[in-house]
Amino acid sequence: MQQMNELMHGLKNISPLDGRYHRMVSPLQDYFSEEALIRYRVRSEIEYFIALCTVPLPPLEGIPDGDKEIIRDIFRTFSSSDALRVKEIEQKTNHDIKAVEYFIKERFDELGMEQYREFVHFGLTSQDINNTAVPLSLKEALHQVLYPALQMLLDKLHKLSNEWLHEPMLAHTHGQPASPTTVGKEMMVFYQRLKKQFTALRSLPFPAKFGGATGNFNAHHVAYPAVDWVAFADKFTRSLGLERSQPTTQIDHYDGLAAIFDCLKRICTIVIDLDRDCWTYISMDYFKQKVIAGETGSSAMPHKVNPIDFENAEGNAGIAIALFEHLSAKLPVSRLQRDLSDSTVLRNIGVPVGHMLIALKASVRGLEKISLNKKRISADLNDNVAVLAEAIQTILRSIGYPNPYEALKDLTRKDTAITREALHAFIDQLDIKKEEKERMKKITPENYTGMMPKNLE
Repeated sequence: MQQMNELMHGLKNISPLDGRYHRMVSPLQDYFSEEALIRYRVRSEIEYFIALCTVPLPPLEGIPDGDKEIIRDIFRTFSSSDALRVKEIEQKTNHDIKAVEYFIKERFDELGMEQYREFVHFGLTSQDINNTAVPLSLKEALHQVLYPALQMLLDKLHKLSNEWLHEPMLAHTHGQPASPTTVGKEMMVFYQRLKKQFTALRSLPFPAKFGGATGNFNAHHVAYPAVDWVAFADKFTRSLGLERSQPTTQIDHYDGLAAIFDCLKRICTIVIDLDRDCWTYISMDYFKQKVIAGETGSSAMPHKVNPIDFENAEGNAGIAIALFEHLSAKLPVSRLQRDLSDSTVLRNIGVPVGHMLIALKASVRGLEKISLNKKRISADLNDNVAVLAEAIQTILRSIGYPNPYEALKDLTRKDTAITREALHAFIDQLDIKKEEKERMKKITPENYTGMMPKNLE
């Protein structure tokens, strides 16, 4: 019954994130849904009010610590019915932040704290709340949901890199047979690329704007000129785990968020590169896919096991890239001190994060289904002895043999495939020392893999 209810839930949604992929991305509802946005706004307003108590502003001096915790419970116990109440108020105000302010004032009245109600949203503009609530929700979503999914992909690549580090494989540059490599080393390339970007991502600060109607604390300063409001705002935003942008206009300039989106975009690009390589190795029969009981590969061809996880990951990562790119290009641009074009865009931050989450999970699923087809890989190595031409001509160069590249080019560019016997015959007729000939003959496609990186710790 629960499964049927979930299926019914998704049938009429416009976005596949809320429909087909709802179960995969549902953890993000706690950070990017309308209810979550309201809750984060309430949290920012409440924490700001409590910060005013610590200044302390004279009217707020002496509020007991216990009462402050009771006030915090307004957001700590925030429920769906509370969110509905905010939306009801918004029907009258036609202003979402004002609705949050009035909701909190209602709660103050209920708690018998009506004497403090006018210090809710004191001196603020809407963007002081939006530009703390939104980056805070993004930060917590990344840390709690996206980072663990990315770490799962890294862990899987780490495992495969070590497991297959010494499994030789014919490389392909420009789609043509090239100097051999190993399967694990190629997986390690993706592991290291993703790891570096993950490290860079975690080093980026999450920005906040807090400074009043045009960023200058005009209202704060005129009401309480003795307070160092800049220091206050710096401390307040740090308490939320954010870094205050300054100076600003009415809104954050979003350069910091753009840097985060650009980094997420690079990670998605690397994921697409991984997915396409895995897809290609499957098409080359280097990777076999596990057959899952009950799954259908093709509606017409019963024999097929399609690489659907890598294809799904590639498609979703592509959507994420497009949206991250729009976010990072649009948000830092605003007319004069502010226009509203950022507002609707900010509401969509969760969309690319959702598609990225699907891509990460699908990539992991795809990697969990593959195994090496060592027989096919070995056959391909042995059928391409010509790739040893690089090794032979380089050794000949090292001992001063004349025109080695040209000699090997004539041998290896014939219409028929070069065999190991033909290569050895070529070596035998060279006017070089016997020990050099024996050295060359010992080189095979399986052992000509160069220097491997160390196993990953």
